[in-house]
Amino acid sequence: MVDRMLGKLATWLRIFGYDTLYIGDFDVDDEDTFLLENFQDRILLTRDKELYERSVRRGRKVVFIDSDSVIEQIREMQEFGITAEIRMVRCSVCNTLLRKPTEREAREVMKMEGIEENLMERYELWYCENCRKLYWLGSHYRNMVKFLEGLK
Repeated sequence: MVDRMLGKLATWLRIFGYDTLYIGDFDVDDEDTFLLENFQDRILLTRDKELYERSVRRGRKVVFIDSDSVIEQIREMQEFGITAEIRMVRCSVCNTLLRKPTEREAREVMKMEGIEENLMERYELWYCENCRKLYWLGSHYRNMVKFLEGLK
């Protein structure tokens, strides 16, 4: 469970295949109370020192993320055993498990997104049925790989 200050980290954790809930995906008035009282079976990741301290006092599993740089945040997570490897398992937007699209689904998304290239001919595709989003290992993937080289 990730607080609002760590939205980019939440996206990266999903890209790495980790089941990651992000507070920004929930419609709540009092985010701190929601984070403290819900999803107790999950580890809370936060940059908020006060929320961290309140979580510790309540016995909540919590990790304080020190850095405001996402590459450094990923490095901090590696200290806890997180593997920074791109895996096509979860939607980076909504956390839903990905699956192979049907030809019809792929064509519908390509039409909806104005993608003229037939991605099915060039790439292996993954599909989020919740977001109706297609994923493939194209230029965006190569940019992510290049970004992660900063961990070395």
